[in-house]
Amino acid sequence: MELHQLRYLVAVADRGSFTAAAEALHVAQSGVSAQVAKLERELGHRLLERGARTVGLTPEGAELLPHARAALAAVDAVRTVADELTGVVRGHVRLGTVIGCTIPGYLTGFAAFRVAHPAVTVDVVEGDSDDLVADLRAGVLDVALVAHARPLPEPLPAHRLIREPLTAVVPADHLWAGRESVTCADLAGATVLCLPRGTGVRAALDITCAAERTVVDPTVQAHSPEALLALVEHGAGVAVLTASMAAGRPGLATVPLARSARTELSLATRAAPSAAAGAMTRTLRAHLTGDQAAAGRQRVSAAPSATTVSAATPSPSAG
Repeated sequence: MELHQLRYLVAVADRGSFTAAAEALHVAQSGVSAQVAKLERELGHRLLERGARTVGLTPEGAELLPHARAALAAVDAVRTVADELTGVVRGHVRLGTVIGCTIPGYLTGFAAFRVAHPAVTVDVVEGDSDDLVADLRAGVLDVALVAHARPLPEPLPAHRLIREPLTAVVPADHLWAGRESVTCADLAGATVLCLPRGTGVRAALDITCAAERTVVDPTVQAHSPEALLALVEHGAGVAVLTASMAAGRPGLATVPLARSARTELSLATRAAPSAAAGAMTRTLRAHLTGDQAAAGRQRVSAAPSATTVSAATPSPSAG
């Protein structure tokens, strides 16, 4: 039995397929399948139920999976202690972010980490938040900046940076611009632009509309809030985003979505992170927290209108 076999098993169990696990691990699917099959032969049990499209755990696999996770965590803990004993942070960090993340605190924090810890190599992976969370649970990622509308699963330690309701973003001369709020029923009759499923904003929209027993099916989906805002400026429809995503766009107005679920932006780490991952988390958290606090002070001092988006509120969040 080898450690990479356990890591492959955990990845397949968390991602639900050999293909998804192989993509997350950056290895060939055939290698993942072969190594898991070899592990099954060595243990004398079939661990995975292989279906036509998805893969699930057998009862034996479900019983063994927590022990596989524990074994991987124990090995990582040995590496962490060894790094701490040397007094020099070294190793490798796998960092995940939502697609197109350009939050200033993230960028400055990443740069500060590289200066402070030149012996650490970093891989950066972009993806939907749902995929990033799955990779954290599988140990494929060490740290990730994720957006979500539901609590993150155990046992992922996380620090919440932003928590916002949703708004409808419309041109300043739109019929809705002067309203106190809009409802899911209003959106159901409009051309809606939104982020795709797997993002925190879309999850919050789906939760809100489900509670209202209303179906809102976005006509246009894009990973970039900037692209959606540009489409609103050109009259292509109504964007459902957070107010901070629309900050700094004169000519647009934000109208709160009534009874909106909240979308959150959190910095999460996998269980038992390495010394290098812990250092990355602390550095990013310090810069991201400072960035959000400064943006909050700027909003208070500028006191912009509640509906018209002002250039004095540059606090973009992520999907």
